[in-house]
Amino acid sequence: MLDTTPKGEGELAECLAVVQRICHGDEESWYREWVRSAEMMRMAALAVADAGALEAGRRKWLRAIEYYDVAASPIGTCVMRRQAIAAGIRACASDYLGLAVSQGEVVTISWRDDYPLEAYFLPASDRDGPVPTVICVCEPGQRKERSLLRLAGHAAERGLSLLVVDLLGPGPDSRFDEIVGHHDLESAIGSVMDYACDRDDVDDHRIAILADDWCSSFVARGIACDPRYAAAVCDAGLWDIHERVCLSHRLTPDERAGLPGASDCRVARQIMCPLLVALPKAGWLRADIASRLVAQMKREHLDVTLEVVASHQGCAADNAQANAAVFDWIAARLASSPQLRS
Repeated sequence: MLDTTPKGEGELAECLAVVQRICHGDEESWYREWVRSAEMMRMAALAVADAGALEAGRRKWLRAIEYYDVAASPIGTCVMRRQAIAAGIRACASDYLGLAVSQGEVVTISWRDDYPLEAYFLPASDRDGPVPTVICVCEPGQRKERSLLRLAGHAAERGLSLLVVDLLGPGPDSRFDEIVGHHDLESAIGSVMDYACDRDDVDDHRIAILADDWCSSFVARGIACDPRYAAAVCDAGLWDIHERVCLSHRLTPDERAGLPGASDCRVARQIMCPLLVALPKAGWLRADIASRLVAQMKREHLDVTLEVVASHQGCAADNAQANAAVFDWIAARLASSPQLRS
């Protein structure tokens, strides 16, 4: 947990104190102590935010979510514990939405007939009329609460509304496992866009989409079928190309002849909006390979930008400085969108 915590948001002594209260081999004590620490951190976040220190509260809510996540690690199939942890994580986001400068809301988005999506919408403060908006889509199986707390400040500073959505469905009892492998998950991207365009306070000509971990082929495949987005931060199809290259090494020459080559950037070719590929320096794909693939993409899609981020410990997307740069890119693209100029 310490290794995946952004610098300045982890308290080593605090974590070690929790560990000292855990009895070796006692799963109940593991769950009990981390949940208790999470709840105490959530109460502390409420107290400081209610006193006017919203940023300090935001950091504590993020810390509480980390503790809930750690508590969940050994619980296996215990439904009641999973639901309790999910409810605690959702409560952190709800607390923040209620105390934010511009109060947010929990919204439901129609997707499948029996499986709606849930999202958090945080409007830009002090803005009248339709506002440019960033949609953050979480990877399948990932929760939206951490992304809300990480990104809300960046959106607010640039006068952008923020819509954060995951595929886990409404409520703490997720049914996501039921739809994996049975549905076209990319179709959710169009449903989220439909919802955003239906809102009177969203400028439907200036909507950007952001993958929660920056590098997402799931998002890239979704926007390849939807020309309405004005800008996108995702992997632009790099992972799909990487998979084809790896697969080709396992095939016979005859089988390889029928496989599209690495230079066939089909997903990027179908995406109409400006693209940013923000790649962690120590991420899933080497920077030199990514640079070569993006150069190939530029032959058919001129507005593709590759940014290699030197991340610190943990997930690069938790890097506040890098997230600020990503939102600067989004704000610049939304301000200069062809629809706005026309």
